[in-house]
Amino acid sequence: MNMEPGELVTSAPLAARLNVPSGPLFFPVTAYGPDGSVDLDAYRTHVRRGVEAGAAAVFACCGTGEFHALTPEEFEACVRVAVEAAEGRVPVVAGAGYGTALAVRYARLAEAAGADGLLAMPPYLVVAGQEGLLRHYREVAAATALPVVVYQRDNAVFTPETVVELARTDGIIGLKDGLGDLDLMQRVISAVRSEVPGDFLYFNGLPTAEQTQLAYRALGVTLYSSAVFCFAPELALAFHQALRSGDDATVRKLLDGFFRPFVELRARGRGYAVALVKAGVRLRGLDVGEVRPPLHEPTEDHVKQLAELIERGYALLEEAK
Repeated sequence: MNMEPGELVTSAPLAARLNVPSGPLFFPVTAYGPDGSVDLDAYRTHVRRGVEAGAAAVFACCGTGEFHALTPEEFEACVRVAVEAAEGRVPVVAGAGYGTALAVRYARLAEAAGADGLLAMPPYLVVAGQEGLLRHYREVAAATALPVVVYQRDNAVFTPETVVELARTDGIIGLKDGLGDLDLMQRVISAVRSEVPGDFLYFNGLPTAEQTQLAYRALGVTLYSSAVFCFAPELALAFHQALRSGDDATVRKLLDGFFRPFVELRARGRGYAVALVKAGVRLRGLDVGEVRPPLHEPTEDHVKQLAELIERGYALLEEAK
C-alpha cells in the first residue's frame, strides 16, 4: 500500500496500516499542568509533533502515557485530542486495561473518542490461568468494533496454544510482546503460522525496544514501540531507517553510542521507562509536567546525564552526514 505524505488513510483496516512500517510506533507521554491536571494543549502539541516527525502510528494513553494514572474522563479526552492531532495521517491506538468490566469501559470510551484500535493491557493484579485470560481478551474484543492488539507482559503471559486461540478471535489482530522470551515468541509465531490462516501482527514491546530489535527482527518481528521517539524522534527514525535498509554500521553506532547507554541509565531508577522519557521531552523544550504517583521524578544528576546523552546522540547523527 503506497501512501503519499499527509494522505488520509482512515478507511484502511488498522492491520494494513500498521503493516507499513514507515517509521517507529509513537507512544506519547501524557502532559500535565502545574496543578497536576491533564494539559490537553501540550498533549496535542506533543502528538502533532510526533506525527509530523514521521511516526507510523500513535499509541495514546498506554504504558508510556501513564494509562494507570488517568481517570476515564481524562483518558477519553486524551484519546480524542490524539485523534484530532493525527488528522487521519496515521492510526491512533488507545490503551485499555484493568479488570474485564473496566477494560470494556475504556475500550468503548476509546471507540467513542475516534480511536482506530486498542492495545489491551494486562488485567489488574490477578495472575490468571490461560482459560481466564482468553475469556478476558475475547470479552474486550467483543465490546467494540475496534481491532485489538493484546499486550503480553507481567501477569499476562500466553502459551502458544492460547495465542492461536487469540488469533482465531474476531477483532484480535496481533500480539505485543513485553516479556522478552525469544524461545516462547518463536514457538508462538510458529504455532500461529501453522494453524491460523492470514496475517497476525507481532510487536516488540520491551522498554527501549531498539536495544532488542535486532533479535526480534530475526524472528520476523519488524514492528516495535519507541519511547525514545517521544524526545529524540530524529534518533529513533535514523535507527529505524538504518534497520530497514540494512545499514548495519549506523545501527551499531546508534546502539553503542546512544541506546545502550540510555538503557543503562533507565535501569538506575524504578519507573524510569516513563519518568526518564518525560524528562527527555521537557529537556527538548516541551513542558509536559511531571509523572503522577506512584511514579517519581528522576534525580537531578540522572536528568543531567540524560541531557548529555541526548547531545551525544545528535552528534552521532551529524557525524553520519
